[in-house]
Amino acid sequence: MNGTETLRMVLLGKTGSGKSSLANTILGGQMFTVNHSMNSETRNCEAKTVSVGGRSLTVIDTPGFFDTDRPEEELKPEILRCITECAPGPHVFLIVLKVEKFTQHEQDVIEKICTYFTSDILKYAVVVFTHGDQLSDGMIIQEFVSQNGLVDELVERCGQRCHIIDNKYWNNNRDDYRNNQFQVETLLQALDTMVAANNGSCYTNEMLQAVEKEIKEEENIQRQLGNLSEAEIRERAKAEVLKRLLIRSAGIGTGVLLGAVFGVVVMAGAVKNLWDPQKPIQLRDAAASAVVIGATSTAGLVAGATAGGLAGLGAAPMTVAVAFAVTGAVRGAIVGSDEAVEATTPKEAAQNTLKAVKNEAQSYLHKANDAWNKLVQPDSKTSEEEEEKPLLD
Repeated sequence: MNGTETLRMVLLGKTGSGKSSLANTILGGQMFTVNHSMNSETRNCEAKTVSVGGRSLTVIDTPGFFDTDRPEEELKPEILRCITECAPGPHVFLIVLKVEKFTQHEQDVIEKICTYFTSDILKYAVVVFTHGDQLSDGMIIQEFVSQNGLVDELVERCGQRCHIIDNKYWNNNRDDYRNNQFQVETLLQALDTMVAANNGSCYTNEMLQAVEKEIKEEENIQRQLGNLSEAEIRERAKAEVLKRLLIRSAGIGTGVLLGAVFGVVVMAGAVKNLWDPQKPIQLRDAAASAVVIGATSTAGLVAGATAGGLAGLGAAPMTVAVAFAVTGAVRGAIVGSDEAVEATTPKEAAQNTLKAVKNEAQSYLHKANDAWNKLVQPDSKTSEEEEEKPLLD
């Protein structure tokens, strides 16, 4: 990492851990709004770039990614915003914890962090404790850590990197250890050492790299639009890419959900006669029908073959339904991605996807019924030959 490159830092932790206050303490000013209620301190992901101690720092403050009261759908836009802000990847993750009893809930937060970013994140992570005034007199943070096996294990996984800050009481403290200025400088020096040990590299993955590539392409477009500084170009490019990511997310998310639902609807329509005692059709014929149904689309072929094989083995209806739901979800994601290309807002992407997935499910259901009817009555007309009636409301 060269001297002119900005060090990107992402703060992670549950609501109430003091992330926003820590960001302000590091940057030396009220850059981020602090909410002292137990609701999420930062409802939206924010990024600020400031020069601190001769270093250019971009601090990315996150909402309560790990709060159990926030639905996943509500968090998705903020996760995408975080990814866009820190692309091609952060040099540092600060895992923010309070000086208090470390419970299973805190452990679950750590595991969720590793799930979101993979366990490689810990090579780039530093544990920072807030509310340092709760630390016993004469005690240093390493002693506190050693008293709890879970905390000790976490710090060890982070290369023994841990620091302490008190956002409220240590600003004018003359004690060298219990002094924010001293602790911030110690923290920044530790970050310099860690970044050097990582050869200046940042944490990255395929998604972050893909987003960075898209941002670079958008930067080239923005340069042709006017006389802008590189910083302005970067910000405009990130905003445009984030907009596209949100639209895609809306389309794909809607497609996955509706695809799974309509996949089961198609399956139900396809095998509705399977357990009808009045129909002298054997299980193997139902399996053949399922394969015919599956062959109506590339994604459906997988489910058709799976469901057909399961039906041929006498598998339970629920197992077959799961196969169709999964494949419907995959197909829905593809449809959602395609529909998002022409959409200009997340809402429009979701609405277009709803219509497209429903129409496709309607088509597959007609084909499923035709396949079944041909097995039962080879001379029967297809839905195209008869007056079509909607099978999905």
